[in-house]
Amino acid sequence: MSATVALKPAVTLNMTGLTCPHPLLGARKVLEELKTGDVLLLVSDCPGTRDDLFSWLKHTDNELVETGEDASGNAEYYIRKGKRMPISAHVTLDLRGLVCPGPVIEAKKILVAMQAGEVMKLVSSCQAARDEVKTWCGVSGNTLVETLEVDPGVWEFYIRKG
Repeated sequence: MSATVALKPAVTLNMTGLTCPHPLLGARKVLEELKTGDVLLLVSDCPGTRDDLFSWLKHTDNELVETGEDASGNAEYYIRKGKRMPISAHVTLDLRGLVCPGPVIEAKKILVAMQAGEVMKLVSSCQAARDEVKTWCGVSGNTLVETLEVDPGVWEFYIRKG
């Protein structure tokens, strides 16, 4: 999946106004009815939903593919039903704690030594990294294959050398 493709949820579940664990329980119920690969958009204003969701996803075949906020400031969670096929990375570069533009600068150094078509997994906790990596890949000839938020505020970027 390309990170530039817009996610189109099969179902939007608005759980604003409900406290935990209701948003997670509602999402679980809806996901049971969806087909593998379908995406659920869960909208919640409960601050505990994020942690509940990350904990629950570690024990399911579902994946969080994107997070964001709606115009009212409510959290949006795009959850895909079914287990994703893991991407095999030739190199892993874990740069948690390094602020931007550090992750991109370090990734450039490593990619120089890689062969075209090989994949790097770049791990970052810098909030700006999502935009920085996407922009850099767009102008560098490399492909951002996938972006995953694996823990709150921690992203894995899978970059294929062009």
